[in-house]
Amino acid sequence: METLPGDVCLNIFRFLDHQNLAAAQQVCRKWKVLASDNILWSKLFKERWGDDQAMFFTPTGSKSWKDVYETQDRCDRVGLGLKIIREGGDYFLIHQGEIRRYLGSRKRKSVNDLPSSSKPKLMPDGSLAEESCRGILDKILFFIGDLEVATADAKRGRSS
Repeated sequence: METLPGDVCLNIFRFLDHQNLAAAQQVCRKWKVLASDNILWSKLFKERWGDDQAMFFTPTGSKSWKDVYETQDRCDRVGLGLKIIREGGDYFLIHQGEIRRYLGSRKRKSVNDLPSSSKPKLMPDGSLAEESCRGILDKILFFIGDLEVATADAKRGRSS
């Protein structure tokens, strides 16, 4: 495939569905670029949701048709509301199909995998300082708390 011209690869990719096109992006750098082609993803979007939806959801700014497709697909799978979803071992907070925040992973990381700012600190006597390790549940609880504060302000504004 390395010797095939890009336009020939694109013609082959035109026959793939969204799952196989996403898988093709994992093969090599050349395929990643080619399989991210805006025209391919626009065609897939129009085939799945129609021309009217495509006109409404036309990407703006730095978004691509692939981004729009992934968001709309996620909306179909999990809905528009506020949801927490798991993809692989990772958890994400989703709102209106957009990933709003990475919440973390269920996988335990070893101390060596942590960034230096998160590594346990040694006390002068050589013991480990006890610091709370915020896991995914802690992050969810903190987010819910932030959300409650934000909605309380909005509710006060509406009742005035």
